[in-house]
Amino acid sequence: MKNVLDDVLGPDLRVVFCGMAAGSRSAKHEHYYAHRGNRFWQIIQETGLTPKELSPREFRSVKELGIGLTDLVKTDSGSDKALKAKVAEQDRTNLSRKIASCRPRVLAFNGKQPAKQFLGRSVEYGLQLQSDNVGNSMVFVLPSTSSVNWRWPKHKCYWFDLARHLKMRK
Repeated sequence: MKNVLDDVLGPDLRVVFCGMAAGSRSAKHEHYYAHRGNRFWQIIQETGLTPKELSPREFRSVKELGIGLTDLVKTDSGSDKALKAKVAEQDRTNLSRKIASCRPRVLAFNGKQPAKQFLGRSVEYGLQLQSDNVGNSMVFVLPSTSSVNWRWPKHKCYWFDLARHLKMRK
């Protein structure tokens, strides 16, 4: 099956952001985080991970900034809730292989649902246990930037924690 969105991966990345799957609008436009209500592009600029707020159609340019993009489920699109029953062991294995291959400093899940599906357990926001690392890549769980889930300003603090963590580990 064809991937809904191509991965943005490569060597020497600081962080790879991983969602559950492309949302409906992202799939339609073939851009990561394409829904105008999604806060992803705004928050990575606010935290200093990008020098300006990028538009979804500029998603490929994040690689030059040491940022990668992928999803746990690559061949389907829709809401996390609708897709959680469709996550297969093959999806977990494929993500593990990709991360082990490109070896980013951090694998950051955009939302608890993809992290839970990948790790096979409940998770809390923030840096996960060392035993959850994928190779040498630490695992970080962030509040989803989806407009459906982004309700509290305190969600931003976890994104700023990730940015500080990445700056400390240069």
